[in-house]
Amino acid sequence: MSDRILNSELKNKVMSAEEAAKFVNNGDNVGMSGFTGAGYPKALPAAIAENAKAAHEKGEEFKINVFTGASTGPETDAVLSAAEAINFRTPYNSDKELRSQINKGEAFYSDIHLSHLGQQVQQGFFGDMQVAILECVKINEDGSLVPSSAVGNNVEYAAKADKIILEVNSWQSLDLEGMHDIYAPEELWDRTPIQITKVGNRIGDMYHKIDVSKVVAVVETDSADRNSPFTEPDDISKKIAENFLQFLEDEVAAGRLTYDNYVMQSGVGNVPNAVMSGLLDSKFENITAYTEVIQDGMLDLIDAGKMSMASATSFALSPEAAVRMNEKADFYNKHIILRPQATSNNPEVIRRLGLIATNGLIEADIYGNVNSTNVTGVRVMNGIGGSGDFTRNAYISSFITPSVAKGGAISAIVPFASHIDHTEHDVMVIITEYGYADLRGLAPRQRVEKMISIAHPDYRPQLEEYVEAANKVGGHTPHDLTKAFDFHNRFNETGSMRKA
Repeated sequence: MSDRILNSELKNKVMSAEEAAKFVNNGDNVGMSGFTGAGYPKALPAAIAENAKAAHEKGEEFKINVFTGASTGPETDAVLSAAEAINFRTPYNSDKELRSQINKGEAFYSDIHLSHLGQQVQQGFFGDMQVAILECVKINEDGSLVPSSAVGNNVEYAAKADKIILEVNSWQSLDLEGMHDIYAPEELWDRTPIQITKVGNRIGDMYHKIDVSKVVAVVETDSADRNSPFTEPDDISKKIAENFLQFLEDEVAAGRLTYDNYVMQSGVGNVPNAVMSGLLDSKFENITAYTEVIQDGMLDLIDAGKMSMASATSFALSPEAAVRMNEKADFYNKHIILRPQATSNNPEVIRRLGLIATNGLIEADIYGNVNSTNVTGVRVMNGIGGSGDFTRNAYISSFITPSVAKGGAISAIVPFASHIDHTEHDVMVIITEYGYADLRGLAPRQRVEKMISIAHPDYRPQLEEYVEAANKVGGHTPHDLTKAFDFHNRFNETGSMRKA
C-alpha cells in the first residue's frame, strides 16, 4: 500500500477501481477533478465505462452526468464517451468523440463560464451530486488532501457530493505539497471580499479539508497527466507574438503600462506559448500571471527570472515540461500558487489586479464581436472556458489568432460572427499576423477599417464589399442581413469562404 495514504481510516478503504466503480450508478451526477488535461481521475472512469458497457449489453440504461473543472484526458472523457456513458457534460470538453456526440445530439452539453459552475452546483441548479471523484497527491493523517496538478471545482464537488472516491496518484511529485491555496468563499449572502490584492497573496489552506466520513473508496494510481506537446512556433505564430509584444510596447509608450508591472492571463495553445517565448527577450521584468493554467512558457519565464509569481488553478504542460515540474516542484513551489477555479477566475479579483487578458478565438466580426465556441454558429468546438471571466473583467482584453484556418478556407475575420460569446462591449484588442486592431473608444463604424486591416489580404476585398452593402442599409451598426452570413454559407456549400 502507498505510503502516501497516512489516514488510518482511509487506508482501510483502499480497493481496486473496479470495486470503487460500483458506487457510481446510472443517472448519477458525478463531479470529477481535472482541468485542462491535468489532475483528472485516471482509473475510475475506465471502470465506470466497463460497467456502462455491461449494462448496455443487457439492454439496460447506464449514463452519468459529468461535471469537471474544464477539459480532462483520454482516461476520462474519451473512455466514457466511447462507452456511450455520458448523458450530460459541463463545463468544457476537448474530447473529439464526445464533441461528435454532443453535436449529433447524442449527449447534452452546457457551456458555462468556469467561474460560475461551482456556485451553481453548490446552490443545487443541477440537483443533488451523488459522487465526487478527486485525484490527489497524498492523504494526510487528518484526512485532508494534498491536491494534484489541478484544483478546479474540487472544493464544491467534495462539499456537495454524498460520496467521495479518492485517487492517490504517485506519479505526481510530493513536492507539490504547499503549492496550493485552498479557499472557499462564505455562503451566500454573507460573503466578504476576497483578500487578494497581489498575485502572490495566499488566503486559504495548503490542504483540501474534506468530510472523511463521505469517503467510500480510495484507489491508488501511478499515471501521468495528458501533457499534450506544444509544437515549435511557426512563422505565423512568431509574427502574432511580435505584434502582441509591439502592442505591449505601445502601451508602455502611451503611459498605460510599465515594464515591471505586467500582470498577464493567457489562454492555452501554441500561439499563446509563442507569445510567452517572445517575452523572454523583451524588456518586461517581474512579470506576474493571474490565470487559469501554467503552461511551458511560464515555466521558461520563471526559470529565466522574468516571471516572479504565477497564480492558476491547473497545469497545461508538455510531456517534457511535466517532467521538469516533477523534478523541480520544490523550486516552482516558491513561484506558483494553485487555487480553486472559483478564485482563479473570480471577476472581483481579476478586475482588482488590472491584468491583460489574452485568449484565442474561432472568429471575430468587423465590429469586434468574438465567437470562441461554435464553428459556423452551430457545431461546438470546446467551450467558452474561462475566456469570458477574464475578457469581461480584465484591464485590457485581447484576442490572438491566425487570420485564416484550414489552409485559408476559413477567414478568422468575418462580416458577422455566427455565434457571439464576447460582445463588442468587452473586446478591446484583436491581434493577427497582420497587426493589431485597437478597438478601444471607437464606435462600431470606426472599428471596421481596423478589423479589415488585420484580416488576410485574400479576404479584405470581400469584407470591403460587405461593408459597402451594409452601409447602404445604415444604422449604428450597419448590417445587410441578406448577406451577413455569406462567408459561412459559402463555406458550408463549397468548403471555402473564398469566392470562386
